[in-house]
Parts: sequence; C-alpha cells; structure tokens
Amino acid sequence: MTRIYISRDSGALCVGAEAVAKKFRDEAKSRGLDVEIVRTGSRGMYWLEPLVEVETPQGRVGYGPVKAAKVGELIDAGMLEGKAHEKCIGVVDEFPWFKNQTRLTFARCGIIDPRSIEDYRAHGGYEGLKKAIAAGPKAIVEEVLTSGLRGRGGAGFPTGIKWRTVAETPPQQKYIVCNADEGDSGTFADRMVMEGDPFELIEGMTIAGIAVGATYGYIYLRSEYPHAFETLKIAIEEARKAGYLGDNVMGSGHAYDMEVRLGAGAYVCGEETSLLDSLEGKRGEVRAKPPLPAHIGLFGQPTIINNVLSLAAVPLILDKGGEYYRDFGMGKSRGTMPIQLAGNIKHGGLYETAFGITLGELVDDIGGGTYSGRPVRAVQVGGPLGAYFPRALFDTPFDYEAFTAADGLIGHGGIVVFDDTVDMAQQARFAMEFCAIESCGKCTPCRIGSARGMELMDKIVAGEDREANLVVLEDLCDTMKFGSLCALGGFTPYPVMSALHHFPEDFGAAKKRLEAAE
Repeated sequence: MTRIYISRDSGALCVGAEAVAKKFRDEAKSRGLDVEIVRTGSRGMYWLEPLVEVETPQGRVGYGPVKAAKVGELIDAGMLEGKAHEKCIGVVDEFPWFKNQTRLTFARCGIIDPRSIEDYRAHGGYEGLKKAIAAGPKAIVEEVLTSGLRGRGGAGFPTGIKWRTVAETPPQQKYIVCNADEGDSGTFADRMVMEGDPFELIEGMTIAGIAVGATYGYIYLRSEYPHAFETLKIAIEEARKAGYLGDNVMGSGHAYDMEVRLGAGAYVCGEETSLLDSLEGKRGEVRAKPPLPAHIGLFGQPTIINNVLSLAAVPLILDKGGEYYRDFGMGKSRGTMPIQLAGNIKHGGLYETAFGITLGELVDDIGGGTYSGRPVRAVQVGGPLGAYFPRALFDTPFDYEAFTAADGLIGHGGIVVFDDTVDMAQQARFAMEFCAIESCGKCTPCRIGSARGMELMDKIVAGEDREANLVVLEDLCDTMKFGSLCALGGFTPYPVMSALHHFPEDFGAAKKRLEAAE
C-alpha cells in the first residue's frame, strides 16, 4: 500500500486541497491502486500548497503546488514511486526551507493525522504528561520556570511566574484558559497547531491544570476558525475516551477536563480580561488590573491564561526538560518562535526557529523578498498594532528586548511585508481606524483617541495645517499609549509613530519638521 499525505489545514483547503484529495481517491479507484490517503496539518510552506507527499523508502517525497486537474498526469509520471517531476521538491525533510528550521512546537505538524491519538502517541505524544505526573505539581512549575518560556501571544511575560502565582493560591476551584482568539493580521500559527496537532495543546493544558491544581479548562477560539473548532472537539473527545482527560487522568488521581468555546469576532476579546468577560457570557470589555486573573480570573477564581503557542510548548519542556528548551534562543528570549511570513512575500508560511535570527534574514533569505518582485519598503511585525520597520532596521535580531529597544514589538510573531508602492500615511491612518472599529469603548483614550486620530490623519494627508496637526497627533499618541486600559489603545501609537518617524516623506511637510527636531 502507498500512503499519500494531503493537508486538511484551512490554508491548504483554501487553495484546493479537498479537490486534490478527492481526485486522488477517484484515480485510485478507477485504476485499482492500493492507496491510503492520510489527511494531515500543514508543513507551513503555503506557497507550495496543496502539497502532496508520497511515502517512499527514501522518505516522504513532496509535490506542490498540485492542482486536481494534474493528479492523473502526476500518477502517470511515477509520483507514487517518488519519481522526478517539475512539481517535485524531493524528500520534504531535506527541502532547505524546511530542513533549516528548528521545529520544537511544530515537530509533528504536517506529519501526523491530527485526529488520531494513536498517531500522536507514536510520535512522542503524552510523554510530557507522563513525566509531569511522575514529577508532581511543584516540579512541573520549576521546569517551566527553568525553560525561560515567555508568553507567545505577544506580552512575553514569563509563563512559569504566572503558573507559580496561581499554584500558590489556596486550594479552590481554578481554571486553565487558552487564548486562541488569534486576530492579528498575518498570523496563523495558533490555527496551524489546533488544526495540525491539537493533542499537543490538550496535553499542555492538562499539564498546566495538574501543576496549579486546576480541574477544568477552556479554549476560547475565534469564530472564524470552523475547521480548528471541529478538529479540537474530535481531539478532546478522543483524549477523554483514552483516559487523558476526566476524573482520573492516566490513573494519577488528578482530575482535569476541558471544552472549546467560540468567540463572536471581537478583536478586543484577544485581551485576556475581555476574553474572561466573554467566557462568562458578558460583553467583552477590558477589566482594570489589579486584581490579576491569576488571583481573580474566570468566575472570580484563580486562572491561568496562556496563548496556544505557550501551552503547546509545555509538553516538550516536560519531556525533554527545561534546560533543553532554554538552550535555544538568545538573551531573555529562550526557545523557538514560530514566525509567520505574510503579505507581499514570495515564500509565505510558518518558519519555526530559535530567537536571534535577524529581520532581514527572515524577509530576504527565508521569505525570498516580495511576491511582486519590487523592493521591500517596510515590514510590520506584531500584528495591526505593531511598528513598521524600514530596511535600515533589518539587522534587528528577533528578540523581545531587541525589538523593544527599536520601538517595536514581536507580538505573536507575524511579519507582514510591503513593497515600495505602499503609502505609509494611509497605513498609519488604518491603525487608528482599526482601533476605532475594534475598541470596546470602556476607556476614553482608546474610544475617543482613535476617532480623533483618524480625523487628524485625514487633515495631515490633505495638507490642512499639517505642522500643528502633527504636534497634536504626537500628543494624542502619548495619551493613548500611557492612558489606555489595554494594549489595543496602548499599542495603536506604534504603527502610527513608526510610520511617521521612518517614512516622513509620505506625510509631506512632516519630513522637514522631523529633520529639524533631530
């Protein structure tokens, strides 16, 4: 029997993976071929999707992108034996773009059937949970602290400190909440984990529950991810049937169970306290802190809130040890970061590597420059609230502190590329517009500031009293940055001020004023 692997990832489905899979089934039936089609997650090489892999003695040989109309031609050319073809990229594990990565969190993604718990276990799944149960709650927290793991959702807060805080609260009902409301532009790593390796997330949340004494968990998933929702529900049920969830996890005496909840499309519900309000059935609004969710969180109980990527890194840390994970990276940024390359880029996709690689290497070498073939003018790192970096800053290493020093933020690891046709004044205006649309309205700097920011940008672009309005805009950005309740209003000034500072020529007279100030 020949195994053929075709992704069921949303990105692959968008470019015809379902039709390709159906065509392979039809061809196998009509030709009497002994073929098994395995649906996987994505390897993250989206410019090659639909990527079809064939199991051979040399390894899995890849062909892509494959169109359904070309399936018969590929079979005729000897694809099922791994023979050469213009669509063949060779053994996928040896393909340079893939081979040069450091895959820790995404080690199984695109390789296993994400809905098969047997496949997950066959590739090292649940080894971390076994070792966590044997070590005990306190030792689990210490391993996470040792690893140096920081919140991958954008804040970069040390995960182990958050866990220790919840663990030290008195015994009571506690919760684990996974923030899967992945709403930043150019980001898709959370979705890829949930669609391609959901048991990894479930295992990480289970370990977190045992570590701090929490008996229930929730995955708060954005409503725009129906395929992830379906896959997670199947995986949770499979884990429950196999004894990895429930009243007696793996016979350990620890109780832990969980479920998935769908959000309703509000960007602000990606902020942890708004997310908690939404989970409780309330309108998603930012809560003032303190108290921290670690003390008073979901339903007023101590709660761990971590991003998908943070929790998905935990099984490996418990399996291999905190020191193993800590050995990757640089400075205070330890481990790996799944970096998402999007926008006007030739090789868009997910590239997991240790912290320390430069922005230029990611955009030029790994991304291959722009899809349009024109020069790269700017990249936005960290979602719609991230700063715009010009080529002059492409030597910046991908590291939390390095980006902070350059007045930027890593955020969720999304990089959106723009060529030299982009109008940076319009991009700056879009940041204010986005904030105005998505604001929960609770605090004045965000609610009013974003609306006034749009008006100011329109006046500046129109040349109306440009100098005076630029002064007001900078003052407004300071007010939003330091006066907003959460990062939505607080980070909106980053794209605005970075565009103004690095691309003053797009703001007319701004160039002359800024040069004088310097």
